[in-house]
Amino acid sequence: MESVRFCQKEKGLEIHAWCIMTSHIHLVFRSIKGQKPELLIGDLKRFTSRAIVKAIEENPRESRKEFLLDFFRKEAAKSSNVTHYQFWRHDNKPIELWSNKVIKQKIDYVHQNPVEAGLVYKAEEYVYSSARDDADEKGLLDDIEVFGMFDF
Repeated sequence: MESVRFCQKEKGLEIHAWCIMTSHIHLVFRSIKGQKPELLIGDLKRFTSRAIVKAIEENPRESRKEFLLDFFRKEAAKSSNVTHYQFWRHDNKPIELWSNKVIKQKIDYVHQNPVEAGLVYKAEEYVYSSARDDADEKGLLDDIEVFGMFDF
């Protein structure tokens, strides 16, 4: 969350929808300071991977510490541009959104992820998502640009 907030404030990341799942993250966003979207994602991934590895290393109660760090080291050894730990996959699945209909469809998909996974019954019940903002409730992040529907 800290990394997302930093990218919002300092890098021009304008978020329209987000959802953090156990194994992946969804973002519907745009760059408002002229930075290329792939560079924003790179910054986000770099910061979060360092923070997560540090949290694993420093948590004396993490029972899977050695397993996780060893796994991340082995993944880094397969990569030419990572020296210590590889947390994120290199590939992203960016989709350029070109119409209001497609934007709304993707936002609904993002918000329904926890419902489809059986974690909650209603999207706005999931804390790590902008579905609350979409339902006019306060979510975990500030400055979420709730998408307004225009001519379909």
